Amino acid sequence: MTAAVSFRPGSVRDAAGGLVALTLATFVAITTELVPVGLLPQISTDLEVTESVAGLLVTVYAFMVAALAIPLTLGTRRLPRKGLLLVTLVAYTASNVLVGIAPSFGLVAAGRAVGGVAHALFFSLSIGYASRLVLPQVTGRALALVTAGASAGLVLGVPLSTALGTAIGWRNGFLVLAAGCALATVLVATLLPAVSGDDSPHADHTRTDRRRRLGIVSTTNTLTYLAQYTVYTYVSVILLATGLTETAVGPVLLGLGAVGLVGTAYAAVSLDRFPRRGTLVVHAVMALGLLALGLAFPSRAGVLVAAAVWSGAFGAMASVFQTAAIRTRGASPDVIGALVNSTANIGIGGGAALGALVLVGPGLGALPYVGAGLLVASLVVVVVARRSFPTLPE
Repeated sequence: MTAAVSFRPGSVRDAAGGLVALTLATFVAITTELVPVGLLPQISTDLEVTESVAGLLVTVYAFMVAALAIPLTLGTRRLPRKGLLLVTLVAYTASNVLVGIAPSFGLVAAGRAVGGVAHALFFSLSIGYASRLVLPQVTGRALALVTAGASAGLVLGVPLSTALGTAIGWRNGFLVLAAGCALATVLVATLLPAVSGDDSPHADHTRTDRRRRLGIVSTTNTLTYLAQYTVYTYVSVILLATGLTETAVGPVLLGLGAVGLVGTAYAAVSLDRFPRRGTLVVHAVMALGLLALGLAFPSRAGVLVAAAVWSGAFGAMASVFQTAAIRTRGASPDVIGALVNSTANIGIGGGAALGALVLVGPGLGALPYVGAGLLVASLVVVVVARRSFPTLPE
C-alpha cells in the first residue's frame, strides 16, 4: 500500500530540491536509453554486426518500454512512489554494468532489456511525480525543468559518452554511465520528498471527453517521436557521411544538444501562458529543419545548420506532450505518465526500425524526408484537435 505522506504541492521554488533530483535522474535515464545512438559504429564493428542490427539495441529497448509501461504502472500503483523510483535507478545502474562487461551481442541485448524494464516505469513515475510536486498553474514550468534533464542527456550525456566511448572504448563508456546512475540514485534518495500516488480523477460526465483528448495527445506524441527517431537513431551515420571524422561526431552531437536546450527553455516560458501557439511553432520549425536536412545532405555545412534547427525544436517536444497530457486529466498522473512514456517509445522503437528499413531501401539521404512527412502528420493533428491542444491552460 502507498504510505501516507504529509507533503503538499507548492510553487516551483518550493519544490526546487525534488525537481533537481528528478532532473538529474531524467538525465541518466535518457542517456542510458540513447547512448547506443552515438556508439553504433563502434558497437557494430566490435560485435561484428551491421549498423542496422546494432540499431536494434534502441528498438528493442523502446518496444519493451512501450509494451510494459502501462501494465507495470497499474501493477505497482499501490507501492510507494519514491521507493519504486529508486528501484528503477538501481536497475539502470545494473543495465549499464551488464552492457559494459557483456562479451557478445546477445548478452548486450539482455543488459539493455534490464534497462528497458526500468525505463518502462521510470518515466511513468517521473512525469506523475513532477506534476504532484507543484500546483496545477505551474505544471508546465515544472515539467519543462524536469525535461531539461532529458535535453541535458542529449546535450551532455549522449555526446560525452560518445566522445568517451571513442577515446576509451564503448564498453568503458557504459561503465562510466553506470557510475553516474549510482550517483543519481543516492541524490534522489536524499533530495526527493515522498508523495502520495492516490489521485485518480473522479468519474463524471466529462470523463469520456477527457479520455478522448488524452488519446489524441498520445497519438500525436507517437507520430512526433516516430519522426524524430527515424532520423536521430542514425544521426552519427548521417554525420559521418558528410565527411566528419568519427572523433568529431561527439562534439557535433554536443552542439546539437545544446541547441535543444533552447527549445526546452521556450517550452518553460510558453506552456503556462500560450500552450497552443508554442506547440504549433515547435512542430512547424522541426518539420522545416528535417526538410532542410534532406535538401542539404550530404553538404556538411548545410546538414549542420539544418540539424541545429531540427534539434532546437525537438528540445521542446517532451515538455509539450507531457504537459498537454497531464492537463487533459484523462487519468491519474502516473497512468498518464505511463501512456506518454509508452507512446513515445513506440515512436522511438518504430523510428529506429523504420530508419533501418529506409537505410537498406531508399538509402541514407531519404531518412530526413521520411521524418519530415511524419512530423507534418503530427502538425495536422495539432491544428485540427483544438480541444486537446487548447489556446490557454485548462
